[in-house]
Amino acid sequence: MQQLRLEPAWDRTLSTNDRQHIEHIFQETKHIQNSRISFSPIREAKNHSEALLITVLIHNGTDQPLTFHNKRLKYKIRDEVIGDYLFTLPELSVPSNVSMPWTFIFPKGSYMRNVPFENGELNII
Repeated sequence: MQQLRLEPAWDRTLSTNDRQHIEHIFQETKHIQNSRISFSPIREAKNHSEALLITVLIHNGTDQPLTFHNKRLKYKIRDEVIGDYLFTLPELSVPSNVSMPWTFIFPKGSYMRNVPFENGELNII
């Protein structure tokens, strides 16, 4: 059975509204993660250095921990690739049958800048 888990820093700093939003997304999506890895969108934004921030709920429905060492992620909107970046995040490990929120940061130059970036989907390649 899928469980929601927060990384300790997220657990300490999440606002009540954000926590409720994430819990709602988890309740709506936890049943569709059978034996696979998927991402449920939470929010998208750009920061002060023009990096694209894609916050998702990572669902690891597999029987193996999910790590991010040289994992290529693509951010798509209507099948068009908007962002493409190779991530190595030693601090991120999602245990088997766990869902965890995370923000993936696509640096300036790794995504198309002059297109809308809302309502996309994130995929592991």
